[in-house]
Amino acid sequence: MNHKTPSNWTGRDDAMVEAAIRKGASRRDLLKMLMASGVALGAGGSLLLRAGQAVAQTPVSGGHLKGAGWSSSTADTLDPAKASFSTDYVRCCAFYNRLTFLDQGGIAQMELAEEITTDDAKTWQVTLKPDVTFHNGKTLTSADVVYSMKRHLDPAVGSKAAAIAAQMAEITAVDDRTVRIVLAAANADLPTILSLHHFMIVADGTTDFTTANGTGAFICETFEPGVRSVGVRNPNYFKGQGPYLESFEYFAISDNNARVNAVLSGDIHLGASINPRSMRMMEGQDHVQTSVTTSGNYTNLNIRLDMAPGDKAGFIEGMKYLMNREAIQKSVLRGLAEIGNDQPVSAADKYHNPNLKPRPYDPEQAVALFKKAGVYGQTIPIVTSDAPTSAIDMAMVVQQAGAEAGMKFELERVPSDGYWSNYWLKAPIHFGNINPRPTPDILFSLLYASDAPWNESQYKSEKFDGMLTEARGSLDEEKRKAIYWEMQEMVANEAGTIIPAYISNVDALSSKLKGLQPNPLGGQMGYAFAEYVWLEV
Repeated sequence: MNHKTPSNWTGRDDAMVEAAIRKGASRRDLLKMLMASGVALGAGGSLLLRAGQAVAQTPVSGGHLKGAGWSSSTADTLDPAKASFSTDYVRCCAFYNRLTFLDQGGIAQMELAEEITTDDAKTWQVTLKPDVTFHNGKTLTSADVVYSMKRHLDPAVGSKAAAIAAQMAEITAVDDRTVRIVLAAANADLPTILSLHHFMIVADGTTDFTTANGTGAFICETFEPGVRSVGVRNPNYFKGQGPYLESFEYFAISDNNARVNAVLSGDIHLGASINPRSMRMMEGQDHVQTSVTTSGNYTNLNIRLDMAPGDKAGFIEGMKYLMNREAIQKSVLRGLAEIGNDQPVSAADKYHNPNLKPRPYDPEQAVALFKKAGVYGQTIPIVTSDAPTSAIDMAMVVQQAGAEAGMKFELERVPSDGYWSNYWLKAPIHFGNINPRPTPDILFSLLYASDAPWNESQYKSEKFDGMLTEARGSLDEEKRKAIYWEMQEMVANEAGTIIPAYISNVDALSSKLKGLQPNPLGGQMGYAFAEYVWLEV
C-alpha cells in the first residue's frame, strides 16, 4: 500500500478528520479511518494534532451553556437602565444591543449604529444599521434610540446612568435611521459612553420588563429574578455570524467555593469572578481552565463622610495608613492584582496618574490620626460579605492590623443575598466592588460627583464637579490629562473610599468552553460572553 506523507496530504484529508472530530470520533476511530485512507501511522498522529487544534479554534454551533455569576437578588432586572449586578449585565448583553461596543483594545466599534459622526464633539449624528429587528419582529428605528436615551433623563425610571446621560441636552430623530444628539458641552468620549451596559436599546414605548424584547443574540425564554435566566438563539440576529450557542442559562452561586466546585464537577461551564485563593482547587485539573483579566476591577473599603466615625477629622486618613496593601496583594489576592492608590483610574487607563503613590503601611501614623479623631481604642464595626470580591479576607487583614495598633474592628459578616440593596452605600463602613469602566469621566460621574448615583462615601466637592465638566469638554489631550491627574489626587486624599488594589478578575471555565477573550469592561468578556463563545463537542 502506498501511504500518504505530509507532502501529499490534501485539504480534503484535513476536512475529513475535522468533520469526524466534530462528530465525536475517538482517537482510535480516527487512526483506523486514516489508515484505511492510506495515511501512515506516524503521519496520522501529526494530522490529528493539527486537525484538533483547528477544531478548537473554529466556532462550533449548538449546545446549552450554563454559567454562574456571584451576585443576584429579587431586585434583578431586565431593564438596562436599572442594571447594577453582574447577572443583570450578562442578561442585558445577551438580549439587547448597544449603539457601540468596546473591542479587546478598548476601541469603540459600531454595533446597532452604522456610523457616528461629529464636527465639534458637541453635536453628534448617529446613523443606524438597516434591517435590524427586535425579537417581536418590529424594525429598529430612530424612535427606539430616542426613547431609550430619554428614559435615562426621566427621574421616575431611576436609571443608574442618569448622571452620565444628563449631558445629553437634545435627543431627536432626524429620520427613521438618523438620530441627532446634542450635548450640553463637548464630550469626545460619547461613542465610548454609548458602549456602557445601561445604554442598551429597547423598543419605543417599552414599560414592561418582565421579559426582554431586544435586538440581541438571544431571545429571553425564562426570567426569574434572583433565581435564573434562560436565553435561546435568535434565528434572525442581524450580525453576519453568531451566536454559536443554541441556548444558555445564567444564575448566581454566591458562595465562592461552591461556584468553583460547580465548574469542577461539570455542573456549569463558567464560574465568574473566582477568589484567587481558590485557584489551588483547580491545579492539576485538566478539564478546567482560568481566564484572567486585569482592567480596573477593585474591591474597596467605603467610609461615609457624613456618618460617624468617618465624619471625624483624621479617621479616614488613619485607615488609609492602616491598610496593608502588600499583604492584600500577595496573600489575599495571590499576586493577581496591582497595588492601588485610593482612586478608581487603574494603570490600564491612559489617564492614570503614575505620580500618585499609594500610602505606605504605617501603623504609627495611623494611631496618631486615630487619636486626633478621638476614636483610638474604640470598637469600630465594619460590614463585610462574600458579595464584594475577597472582601472578607481584606476585612480580616484590616482587623489584624488594627489589633496590632490598639484598635478593635468588629467584623459584621452579612449574607451575600441582599448585600447590595441593604448594606452597600448605606452602612457607615462597608465594602464595595466596582467593575471596570472605560473612561475617567464615567468613573467619576458614577462614583464621585456630588450627584453620583453610587457615591460610596458621600464625597462632595464643587471644585471636583467643575473640573469634571471642564475635562469632559476639552479636546486638548494634555489639558485633559492634567485635569484627570489632579482629580485622582483629590479622590485619593479627600474621599472616604480606600482602594488597596486593582484586582485581576479570574473566571473559572470548563475546558469545553472556547472563544472567551479579555475585554476592558471586565470579566466574562465584558459580560457579553454568551454571544461569542462556543462549546467544544
